[in-house]
Amino acid sequence: MKAFITVIGKDRVGIIAAVSATLANHKINIEDISQTILQGMFTMIMAVDLSECDLSFEEIARILAQKGSELGVEISIRHEAIFQAMHRI
Repeated sequence: MKAFITVIGKDRVGIIAAVSATLANHKINIEDISQTILQGMFTMIMAVDLSECDLSFEEIARILAQKGSELGVEISIRHEAIFQAMHRI
């Protein structure tokens, strides 16, 4: 299963490292990543592969939201299928 993860918040040291480590701990592969700083705000989008993940989608969403709270950023995950369905309408 594929998904997209977004991370948005005030820029600080260690955001990419912490998010990447969390994903690696649950066997989530980052397939593509784009990040930038917009007027002091860190923004990142990752395309990830969840096929080897050891947790349910709901559990990983909860863990990522919790990690976001710890880092002072907002982290969300969405199924790739949502975006594919939007383009079929």
